[in-house]
Amino acid sequence: MKSTLNNLMMENVDYKHRNESSLKRLLKLTIPHMRRIIIAAICVLLINVSLIIKPYILKLVIDDFLIKHIPSKGLYSIVNMGILYLLVSISGNFFAYTQENLINKVGQDILRNLRGHVFKTIELLPLSYLDKNSSGRLITRATNDVEAISDMYTDVILNLFQDVFLLIGIMYAMFMLNFKLALISLSVLPIMSIILFLLKKKIKTNFLNMKTLIGKINGFMAESISGMKLIQLFRAELEKKKEFENLNDHYFKSTLLQVRLNSILKPGTQLFENLTIALILFYGVNKIGNHTLEIGVLYAFTTYIKQFFDPISDLADQYTTIQSALVSADRIFELLDQNKTLEDLDSGLSLDKIEGNIEFKNVWFAYNNTDWILKDLSFKVAKGETVAFVGETGAGKSTIISLINGFYKVQKGEILIDGININDIKLKVLRKNIAVVLQDVFLFSGTIKSNITLNDEIEDQKINEAVEMSSFNNFISNCENGIDEPVMERGNTLSAGEKQLISFARALAHDPSVFVFDEATANIDTQTEKLIQKAIDNISKGRTTLVIAHRLSTIRNANKIIVMKNGKIVEEGNHSELIKSGSYYSYLIKQNS
Repeated sequence: MKSTLNNLMMENVDYKHRNESSLKRLLKLTIPHMRRIIIAAICVLLINVSLIIKPYILKLVIDDFLIKHIPSKGLYSIVNMGILYLLVSISGNFFAYTQENLINKVGQDILRNLRGHVFKTIELLPLSYLDKNSSGRLITRATNDVEAISDMYTDVILNLFQDVFLLIGIMYAMFMLNFKLALISLSVLPIMSIILFLLKKKIKTNFLNMKTLIGKINGFMAESISGMKLIQLFRAELEKKKEFENLNDHYFKSTLLQVRLNSILKPGTQLFENLTIALILFYGVNKIGNHTLEIGVLYAFTTYIKQFFDPISDLADQYTTIQSALVSADRIFELLDQNKTLEDLDSGLSLDKIEGNIEFKNVWFAYNNTDWILKDLSFKVAKGETVAFVGETGAGKSTIISLINGFYKVQKGEILIDGININDIKLKVLRKNIAVVLQDVFLFSGTIKSNITLNDEIEDQKINEAVEMSSFNNFISNCENGIDEPVMERGNTLSAGEKQLISFARALAHDPSVFVFDEATANIDTQTEKLIQKAIDNISKGRTTLVIAHRLSTIRNANKIIVMKNGKIVEEGNHSELIKSGSYYSYLIKQNS
């Protein structure tokens, strides 16, 4: 758990160095909705007017009609005062209803756009960023953190505006009624401000810890659910439970501290409210006895004090919401500020079609800029060639595939596609023309068809051809719903071979210029391997095909086999040439047989 606590400390340092106020950025998001906000603000002002007028109406009734017994004159009567009070109350409630609906619409619009922006940013994050950040952390940004900001927009911003103007209006009314009594009423505010200032730093720091921990819990849960089969197979339930309880206990302690901090604010506000009422009653009763203060004024003051401390109590509640929202905003904007690292899919040359000529020229690459995975790698693949890469685990074979797809940039040397530096080609064009079939197939919840098309607009004829060429048509014909057969999350109800064939059909349907098979036959049975091998032989004609394989029997017909060891090419040639030479490839064949 030391690493967890260290991470929390590091994140605390990071957030202290935010340049632009998150609150300002949140407020900037309201600019497109300013018309609704202005209408809502006008409603708030009218609500405040109604709240301030009502105690004054009661003051007039008490002093003029109940104490002084002033006779009614025209509209100035106790009945009309009652009607006026009722109309003011109804108007205030109507404006409250209007502003509530307006501000909630604005808040939800902003959050919908913000959530969409977060997801779009996550989609464009490079693999180098995703390698260093857990999925739980990113999930928390898009869910928990956005929800925390939701509370700020819908519950705080306009209420804060309402409360501030209500406080100003009440103070103005109190000073107009009795200057000395108003000063006594406000005498407790400096002490309250000092207490709030002392709590501020502790509350914000603890909120950051809470949100970091909930991100770790989300990541742990997602990882555990994905790997539940493995956990059960190795009877690791107890160990995983202990890990979860450790995280959960830290989160519990953090939330308990937050509850304690929050519990200080509201009761503290109520204590100061009661103290203030006691002070003005102590002062006012003596003045009433001396006939220097009217009873109606004292009653109005006690009402104003309650109205005055209600928004302060709300502000105390909202303060924790604001701190939570600001911490969440820091975390969201930290993600959205990855502009320099985001992939730009539309930058570069737009080619109609990639022919499929590939060249690595003296390529050096390391994931961490120090430990070289590829070392001075050079090779050429001509259009339409089938080239296989073989070697022991860690030789750098799969890294080549990641580089060809533009997931990482090389530190030295260059990669050429049809004689053009890969960095100068639009990523959108590059990936449209390169289809990859991975060893670990990922399937989305949906149908077989949606997993083949990935919701691209592909003609049914082309889909059917892809299914047939991938030898998956027999399986589909046995499905009740055919190609629209439901697929569960990650394709959990399908076998490894069936998932691999769907992946194969997916690659075919997108009609690429270059096919890449990364250990595509590693996890399937011999019969399915034969089906896939036949399909590979069929579709590789006229297309550049790169194959990475552990089963060396699948690459005998390749035009060229590149043998790698420790990030370097140790030999290359076709199967017959390499076998005759009796070199490292021959050794691998013997190990594989």
